[in-house]
Amino acid sequence: MDKIPLVPAPEVPPERADAYWGILEVIEDAQTIAISGHTSPDGDALGSTLGLGLALRERFPNKEIAFLMADDAPVPRIYRFLPGAEELVPAVRYAGDPDLFISVDCPVLERLEDAREVVQRSRFVVSFDHHPAREEFADSSIRRVDAASASVLIEEFLSFCTISISPDVANCLFCGLVTDTGRFQYQNADPESFVVASRLVAAGAEPSRISLEVYQSQRIEYLHLESIVMGRIRTVVDGRVAFSYARAEDLEGCGVSQDECDGLVDIVRSVGGVEVCLFLKECGCDGKVRGNLRSKGPLDVSGVAASFGGGGHAAAAGFTYEGTIEETLAAALPMLAELVGADPASVGPISVDPAL
Repeated sequence: MDKIPLVPAPEVPPERADAYWGILEVIEDAQTIAISGHTSPDGDALGSTLGLGLALRERFPNKEIAFLMADDAPVPRIYRFLPGAEELVPAVRYAGDPDLFISVDCPVLERLEDAREVVQRSRFVVSFDHHPAREEFADSSIRRVDAASASVLIEEFLSFCTISISPDVANCLFCGLVTDTGRFQYQNADPESFVVASRLVAAGAEPSRISLEVYQSQRIEYLHLESIVMGRIRTVVDGRVAFSYARAEDLEGCGVSQDECDGLVDIVRSVGGVEVCLFLKECGCDGKVRGNLRSKGPLDVSGVAASFGGGGHAAAAGFTYEGTIEETLAAALPMLAELVGADPASVGPISVDPAL
């Protein structure tokens, strides 16, 4: 498919416009560029990395532009269809000292994991992000906590700078937007999200293909794990808080990898009457548990995640906890009960299936 001419650039406030022009100048001056999203990448981190990288390659074909993974791990299976995904390189295997490092969808340096060393070797660092942050780690940062996804920022930057958005770029960015808004079902699916989605479809994005690849191509092994998680769903405080979990042996027994589990929290979120939910997953054999939090209404779960050293948004947040499933539930459920206005002590003892 040929490139479709861009629609007019979005209106950008003067301060952000100046920042965009400054970033474009840095990009023009750089010969070597590395781009990475956060550790345990989701569709937005990968879609923003690839969308920005492919667009810059098309605009500046003589520059060396590397697409990095913050972890030394394979690309999550459901995102391997994205254009350029085969070129993603674990940061630990990237030996370059880039003129420019661009971080996408990452609020703190720690979440860049192995890519932090590349940041230290870079001459200049730029960040595009939509999460709250305590402080900036980049030389130049575009931070919009009102944006639904990092891909929204990338689309705005490219459009403002009149950098063409090809169908491949549009598919990457649309994937980031659709996954971070939960298929436009989360509270962050604001009017801007639909405007950006419309522009990306006009540029060649294929919503039906992205939906098929991300949401309708699950392995039967994953569906078996999903049934286990579904069978463990429990609620507390009169059905207002739901939780479930997957143990490491569940993943091993079903033949499912850690990176395939992103969508399991939405199974817990789907319970009627639930206001907030928690899904826990044991992280292999390292004694850690990964927690995913979701809110259906105005309640902000990011504070609960922050209390465990994590973060995110009001409607979607996550954290990693050193301990067992049981210990994590004992610590988190009273907080969620308090969040919905209930007595934390009302949670009481929690019974879970014992580990094998």
